[in-house]
Amino acid sequence: MGNADTKLHFRKAVIQLTTKTQPVEATDDAFWDQFWADTCTNVQDVFALVPAAEIRAVREESPSNLATLCYKAVERLVQGADSGCRSDKERQVLLNCTRLLTRILPYIFEDADWRGFFWSTVPGAGRSGRLDEDADEAEARPLAESLLLAIADLLFCPEFTAQSHKKSPDSLEDIRSIDSCEYIWEAGVGFAHSPPLNYVHDLNRTELLKLLLTCLSEAMYLPPSSEKRNLNPWVAFFCSSENRHALPLFTSLLNVVCAYDPVGYGIPYNHLLFSDHREQLVEQAVQILIVALEHEGGSAASAALQALDSSAVDEQEPAGPNNLFVNYLSRIHREEDLNFILKGLVRLMNNPLVQTYLPHSAKKIQFHQELLILFWKFCDFNKKFLFFVLKSSDVLDVLVPILFSLNDARADQSRVGLMHIGVFILLLLSGERNFGVRLNKPYALRVPMDVPVFTGTHADLLVLSLSMLAANKLLHLLEAFSTPWFLFSSPQNHHLVFFLLEVFNNIIQYQFDGNCNLVYAIIRKRSVFHQLANLPSDAPSVQSALQRKKKSGISRSNSTETESTDGSRPAGPAEPGTLKASLEATPVFSCVPLGLDKITEKSQVSVDGTMVTVSHPDSPQTPAGSSAEAAARDTESNSERGREVVHTASEVARRRLSSVSSSAAWSANTDWVLSWKAKLPLQTIMRLLQVLVPQVEKICIDKGLTDESEILKFLQHGTLVGLLPVPHPILIRKYQANAGTAMWFRTYMWGVIYLRNVDPPIWYDTDIRLFEIQRI
Repeated sequence: MGNADTKLHFRKAVIQLTTKTQPVEATDDAFWDQFWADTCTNVQDVFALVPAAEIRAVREESPSNLATLCYKAVERLVQGADSGCRSDKERQVLLNCTRLLTRILPYIFEDADWRGFFWSTVPGAGRSGRLDEDADEAEARPLAESLLLAIADLLFCPEFTAQSHKKSPDSLEDIRSIDSCEYIWEAGVGFAHSPPLNYVHDLNRTELLKLLLTCLSEAMYLPPSSEKRNLNPWVAFFCSSENRHALPLFTSLLNVVCAYDPVGYGIPYNHLLFSDHREQLVEQAVQILIVALEHEGGSAASAALQALDSSAVDEQEPAGPNNLFVNYLSRIHREEDLNFILKGLVRLMNNPLVQTYLPHSAKKIQFHQELLILFWKFCDFNKKFLFFVLKSSDVLDVLVPILFSLNDARADQSRVGLMHIGVFILLLLSGERNFGVRLNKPYALRVPMDVPVFTGTHADLLVLSLSMLAANKLLHLLEAFSTPWFLFSSPQNHHLVFFLLEVFNNIIQYQFDGNCNLVYAIIRKRSVFHQLANLPSDAPSVQSALQRKKKSGISRSNSTETESTDGSRPAGPAEPGTLKASLEATPVFSCVPLGLDKITEKSQVSVDGTMVTVSHPDSPQTPAGSSAEAAARDTESNSERGREVVHTASEVARRRLSSVSSSAAWSANTDWVLSWKAKLPLQTIMRLLQVLVPQVEKICIDKGLTDESEILKFLQHGTLVGLLPVPHPILIRKYQANAGTAMWFRTYMWGVIYLRNVDPPIWYDTDIRLFEIQRI
């Protein structure tokens, strides 16, 4: 009954707030204390008892009361951080304030007029972080800074979120004077002592991290933009030198994630018998990490100023504080630290692949997408970590779960975002020579992937051993990309043909002996290469191809191949009952001045074995107005809340793209076609066809062959030594970051976080602008 009474009292307080038409004074503690002092509600109760409609009603009809509620809640958090929350009642008050702010903040962010509220100065808020009525007005600290500093202090509060170090029960620890580096949550990077597990501390940390993540989520309420000056002021301040806990907090989050072992001692069904409070903390920790590691230039002050005054964006921005999380990450260099991080990430990334004799007996984590993003950021910001990964066979323990995710998601249109992040990581790794060397290790592990059983190396696993199925898929891609209407419909599409031809040439020149399936597929599809070599370039033919665009379309039924069904089913719609996230525009290259070429950087291996960066082949300067739009979707949640679709490009962005496309009015012409047609690298393939096609046809006629196995055997034992053109230098394409990919990563990251936080549904039914929400 007691818990029911507290819910009733809390609900009555909410009703009073929504019905009052006159402002309630901030000094009326009796009224404001109803929201946190006399209640004992959990976060789910707060979300249920404070409906979205009532928050919006207070925001529109009694804005001063909503502002005072936020101010008073932050004030209590600051007071708790100052006092050290000695009693259980004080801790309960802090948790109630935390839950209430977590509920309210998204509705502050969704209204553009309110977005600058937390960055306005509050009377009595000194730069020290304390809310003091005697503080100098000129030294006032914005409410957002006070809130973030209070959260940081409370995350290292003895007996609340950290193990106490006091010598005797009667001694007190001053939270303002303690060295938080001594209170790091878990052993690992920079900390050798592992504190005893305390599930109460883990729960309190999780609550505070949820509030912190909500604070950092303002980016979801801004339209997508690739401009660097659109800085998240919350992230900028929290990761700046103003936060004295930046280093221990970064270390705590990192160590908690990398030390987590969901399987433990491997006792079957242990996750069904015992609650794992550490898992919730790890999920929040990895999400905070990937958000805080978003590296941007500028400063928190200029970002906050932009939130308050849109005209300020044209002014000169002062050089702001560096992101300390990125700074600390980039400086990790000790072998034992790098090994700890890699082993931890590998353990978690391979968790979905764990197989046991008892069905569903091993715990499976659900935050593998966040792990992939975190791994990407580690490789991007810390090159020592990337080289450490590549110098040992541990990189294969990263490769296998990524391939598992790609294989598992390829048949679901709602999970294309997961495929894109996996492909981005593979592109990053494949730019290093050591990755290719490590792929030669024999593949003995058997994971539950829908691929043909084979014996070979990890390189074979990566390309499906270039089996007949994989070879046919590559040729189908070329057939699709080389269709005249597709080549002529965008100034960038012909690059896809160049990339595929480059792949074929590399395999023919350097790996001919082990790829008879691909050679056979090329011979069978030789008409595609002949058509490409004879591609019409006159104006009537170009216009005719474009006019047939709507009538033709690429159909798999045009192909004469009868393929195996192993792993070859087309991508279908998301299954009913799933949360569908559509992360669109991956990235839209027409918005990127660098264009498609600049996503990768070419390097070639010189005679002495060194890497030399080479310039891209000359390509015509085409307007950046038209592009092939890539859709990327992802789904991740087992919640039974309403099904939603998340589209990561807003209607504004789409309209902008369409207007740019129409204004540019680009159209294919003869000069443009000729400028790249002459550079198609077809010489090697045409020479291969010239030599092998007559031989294969002769064998088929002489022996009356109808079985392809004899032809494959002939190709397997054949050779083209001395018959092919001089081998070209090996070109290694390296990932090159640009504004378009940065925007895609940001959007994908927040889309994943939105869908993963459904209990409680922090951002559900709010006006998200970074992507679109559709309920189906």
